[in-house]
Amino acid sequence: MHYSVGVIIKKDSRYLLIDRAVPPLGFAGVAGHIDEGEDVQEALKREVKEESGLEISNYKQLFEERLDWNWCSKGVDSHYWYLFECDASGEPKRSKRETRSIGWYDSGEIKKLKLEPVWEYWFKKLKVI
Repeated sequence: MHYSVGVIIKKDSRYLLIDRAVPPLGFAGVAGHIDEGEDVQEALKREVKEESGLEISNYKQLFEERLDWNWCSKGVDSHYWYLFECDASGEPKRSKRETRSIGWYDSGEIKKLKLEPVWEYWFKKLKVI
């Protein structure tokens, strides 16, 4: 099992999403694996900076959950997730290595996107879609 952190970044009524360039493909919130020796908050800050260029503040954990169906490109079929909501500052900049695009989407737009499966799960659980 791998440990992952994800974050909901919202501005007005829009959510920051990336279009993933590496499997599992699809639109997603900023997220990634927690590195060995790293705590959850360190991973949260690192992933947001790496994937969006933003600095986070005022974060709040929404969920902590094991998802046995959530696979990744590293060959693992189960992930233990920590999902946060946070405020962020700066202008989003996409990671050319990890993303095809980055942008702000409202719930109506999100419903029309091809979401990464775990993010479809989170957005349904949060009643965004």
